[in-house]
Amino acid sequence: MASNVKECLEELLGLEGALGAALVDFKSGMALGMAGGGVNLEFAAAGNTEVVRAKLKTMQGLGLQDRIEDILITLGKQYHLIRLGQKHNNLFFYYVLDRGRANLALARLKLAEVEGKLTL
Repeated sequence: MASNVKECLEELLGLEGALGAALVDFKSGMALGMAGGGVNLEFAAAGNTEVVRAKLKTMQGLGLQDRIEDILITLGKQYHLIRLGQKHNNLFFYYVLDRGRANLALARLKLAEVEGKLTL
């Protein structure tokens, strides 16, 4: 089965208010694919790798036996969504949205839908 990373990222950009998206390996901090903009996606991939690692370490330290679905960072003009791979370990989607135009609930649903379609 061929990888569909580019198609998945392009599908995310089709949502109203979507600015950019990336698929990131949080073990290496490297982006496996990027689409759109809104921010420097390569820099954001590396920086948000640290966010994911810190949250996972905190959960481990607290003894939480659970999994992260989403991490939401709310800015004045943007939403930044991080969705950890549920079927692809060590990966996360990074999604940048215009806060004034995007529907956060729909964006979370779209991320879950696209993550389910991802093939590597």
